[in-house]
Amino acid sequence: MKTLVVVIHADLENSVINKRWIEELKKYPGRYVVHELHSLYPDERIDVGAEQRLLEMYDKIVFQFPFYWFNCPPFFKKWLDEVLSHGWAYGKGSGYKLTGKKIALAIAAGINEGDYDASGRYKYTLEQLTAPFEVTFDYVKAEYKPLFAFYGAEHNATAERIEKSAGDYVSFIDEL
Repeated sequence: MKTLVVVIHADLENSVINKRWIEELKKYPGRYVVHELHSLYPDERIDVGAEQRLLEMYDKIVFQFPFYWFNCPPFFKKWLDEVLSHGWAYGKGSGYKLTGKKIALAIAAGINEGDYDASGRYKYTLEQLTAPFEVTFDYVKAEYKPLFAFYGAEHNATAERIEKSAGDYVSFIDEL
């Protein structure tokens, strides 16, 4: 079965990492469906029913986005708030529609990996900073998987590293 990759990036045209990852995924239309939220909803008015039906069709879902201010883009938070609704994703009688679905994050982080460490500049790992996603997806009974990250997008995004990350990303998704 194909994997759904939900991309949340406000400026893909000027993206380096996310744009390259999408290009790589689109080489394999039989394996991945790329769902770009900003191009589908430029006004950020989400068709909640359509999004829920789409999620129900896939057993593996990856949310791909750049890391902003140690968090996800605001449109992703809005999407989570609206799409993972009571009565569909959780709550009495909901059926927990994401039960058992494998869900992972794919993040382009501007900061170098060493800075995301207890002894690093920002004191916390990327896994610690994204713990609310793990809790959220556990809450709706999905199977949260370890994240995939490209570190150093701001100052260490060489062509070689970006190219290697594209292949690594495909392998990561295939192994979910």
